[in-house]
Amino acid sequence: MDFEGIVPDWFKSFVDMGNTLLWGDFLIGLLILAGLYFSISSRFVQFRWFKEMFKVITEKPETLPDGRKGIAPFQAFAISAASRVGTGNIAGVATAIVLGGPGAIFWMWLIAFFGAATAFFESTLAQVYKVKDEEGGFRGGPAYYMEKGLNQRWLGLFFAVLITITFAFVFNGLQANTIAHAYQEAFNLDRWVVGLVIAIFTAIVIFGGARTIANVAGYIVPVMAVIYLLVVFVILIINYDQIIPMLTAIVTNAFGIREVFGGALGAAILNGFQRGLFSNEAGMGSAPNAAASAAVSHPVKQGLIQALGVFFDTMIVCTATAILILMYTDLSYGADALQGIQVTQAAMSEQIGSFGATFIAIVILLFAYSSILGNYFYGQSNLNYIRENRVVLLIFKALVVVMVFIGAVMDLETAWATADMFMALMAVTNLVAVFGLSHIVWQVAADYKAQLKTGVNPVFQTNNIKADLSEVDEWGENRYAYRNEERP
Repeated sequence: MDFEGIVPDWFKSFVDMGNTLLWGDFLIGLLILAGLYFSISSRFVQFRWFKEMFKVITEKPETLPDGRKGIAPFQAFAISAASRVGTGNIAGVATAIVLGGPGAIFWMWLIAFFGAATAFFESTLAQVYKVKDEEGGFRGGPAYYMEKGLNQRWLGLFFAVLITITFAFVFNGLQANTIAHAYQEAFNLDRWVVGLVIAIFTAIVIFGGARTIANVAGYIVPVMAVIYLLVVFVILIINYDQIIPMLTAIVTNAFGIREVFGGALGAAILNGFQRGLFSNEAGMGSAPNAAASAAVSHPVKQGLIQALGVFFDTMIVCTATAILILMYTDLSYGADALQGIQVTQAAMSEQIGSFGATFIAIVILLFAYSSILGNYFYGQSNLNYIRENRVVLLIFKALVVVMVFIGAVMDLETAWATADMFMALMAVTNLVAVFGLSHIVWQVAADYKAQLKTGVNPVFQTNNIKADLSEVDEWGENRYAYRNEERP
């Protein structure tokens, strides 16, 4: 069955024009400016509180007033990791290297370093301005802090529509596309067959509710990441003599000192930033939706956890993939070279034999499928912000399942280009709001630090903040059934 023409030419032209306008100097400059501003203004919180990140991620969830346990900090981390760790870490890294050269990885590291501070700000804001959901838990994100913090309901609605379309439809289509290409390469399966199977399993999970998604992601993400990283680590040990030359190639190509093809410096920067943003999502406004769902005693705790998520995604998982690909002896560069998941499969096959393509196909299934679940969670959360209606939600779930199938059968270039345009729109909209509310984060972080110095488990109270938080409803004396206990 031929589905290659499923996307009309006018849509492809529209996407190309949008990417040309957004991914010029404008968005790259904005991402750098945001990362510098949030890092310097917080005195590099991503370094200062790095140790604290590991403390808060292991904490138990707070007990809600009705006696139930809320979503644990680690579960919220897993939901965001489920979306972060996926296609971008395997297929996206391969595409960045092929189109931008080894230097693209350096720029990916750079955007992650500064992006960790951006993630801290946006996720702390998501916790401050979150609201109760219909299941007794919490939801929030950029749409909520745009309305409650900036008093701009229209901007919140615009972002909610944007993120719902981007994650539930566009990004899920891309994840399915990558899975389908991987199984076509490894087992010669028709992509429409793979797409149909993915769509069925997606439907089974998303009709189970947000808590089911949290539980499934909590099991899948750690297992898939550990297995994948262990395999790459073993390959590194076997090829230890190639590590230094490989790192040297990344740095020299990053600054155009040793280009692998014409125009490599600009291509390295562009592809490093594009694939880095797609992978770690810092500043895009997606991870705050997961951060808001956690039941924690202080907003800063989720800010720290999501900053850690950026490091985990880029510095560990993306770098592991990059090392594997750069070891591939037949690696080619440029727009006409082999791209995407097939490059990673070929690189793995060279290291471990013919099973390599099959192994990557299994890994990408777990990575991308967990991303589909995380993406759906973001879409549902923002759909509820726009309008809470069971019928609308039912239709939305059905459309998500349909888009998973369509994404699996569309061409690779269109899938990536569409994702690039929509994530750029999200990042611009979200960063405007985070800039405007950065003073709130400064005060909330100062409150957290002051409580840490006294040796207690930090508990947030709005009356400890000078800024006007009259629109904040979920932080008060009866917010949780907690006690201000000593930290272990």
